[in-house]
Amino acid sequence: MGLTSKKVLVLAVALAVLLFVATVWLWPRLARRNWRAVSGRVGILLATQTVIFACVGLATNQAFGFYASWADLFGQETDQGVVVDHSTNGATGGPLQVVATQAMKVTGGSRPQMSGQIQKVDIVGRTTHIATSAFIYLPPEYFQPQYRTRTFPATVVLTGYPGIAQSLVSKLNYPRTALNLAKDGRMQPMILVMLRPTVAPPRDTECVDIPGGPQTESFFARDLPDAVLAHYRVGKKPGSWGIAGDSTGGYCAVKLAMHHPGVYAAGAGLSPYYKAALDPTTGDLFHGNRNLKNRADLMWSIKHLPAPDTSLLVTSSRHGENDYRATLKFIDAVRATNKTRIASIVLDSGGHNFNTWKREIPAMLQWLSGRLSDR
Repeated sequence: MGLTSKKVLVLAVALAVLLFVATVWLWPRLARRNWRAVSGRVGILLATQTVIFACVGLATNQAFGFYASWADLFGQETDQGVVVDHSTNGATGGPLQVVATQAMKVTGGSRPQMSGQIQKVDIVGRTTHIATSAFIYLPPEYFQPQYRTRTFPATVVLTGYPGIAQSLVSKLNYPRTALNLAKDGRMQPMILVMLRPTVAPPRDTECVDIPGGPQTESFFARDLPDAVLAHYRVGKKPGSWGIAGDSTGGYCAVKLAMHHPGVYAAGAGLSPYYKAALDPTTGDLFHGNRNLKNRADLMWSIKHLPAPDTSLLVTSSRHGENDYRATLKFIDAVRATNKTRIASIVLDSGGHNFNTWKREIPAMLQWLSGRLSDR
């Protein structure tokens, strides 16, 4: 029986009830002070509590879809995502301060000309005054003499909510994956700007320009590219920038590419959703403004606003992801525009977790690389 099967949850609950009854029934016999009685009490309490925790975990997993199978739970799902193209058609920046004085290693090598470099930076939006930290991955070619006048494409990479930017480096391995793909000739060298979308913590702004609040969409659409352009050799044409993310970051990536095609030539959402969340973590995002609320609904946007000239990639899983049906509907809606290009990665099985996204990231980076210019 599968991890998400209701039978598994029912059996776990039944076992928890039986163990609870057994504990009450056997406790008088285990009330003695000899080693057997003590061992029995410890054993039955541990068993009961373990099964209760399993029940809570199974119920939570069924509600939120973190893991799709036992193999997914234990990190044994290894099949890689494959991109399917559904298309019918083929500055002066804000302040940015490098706060890491030494190279952070991408691999075991210490020379940036060989392994690239990761810099930790603080970014302050020139117009929005939003301040946040980020990690910048610079590929080896950035430091090689023969490329000293070359500009590079850049991709903004976003975490989910609440997320930490460090996880993009240490857990999802974006820099190492990009380095290996470029070495194998499967993608062009690319700068990665890695950060979380939570730029006004602890509030989840859903990358929305909130009336009277943080102007998060403007930060990612204008201030962030301006700041990076002012300090790094990034291509200045619109086709030089892409954006990607998972979960909340995936929603933000797809939305920003749709709303700002002049900035982002491509946007990739790993397990995205398609409508801004409204819950205690977000607060009131729109203050009664129906236009803003509609604009934050990607299905509404693709059907009612002019189709953007950009490329989109969305991912999901047939088993384990709650957004599977919504993703299919979104793909169909984008295809109907005959202008916006859409591609997808759909796994047979995979939950809403790092292991699933790590299986999709190599194909996603190759897809992005093929749509970005280095000029």
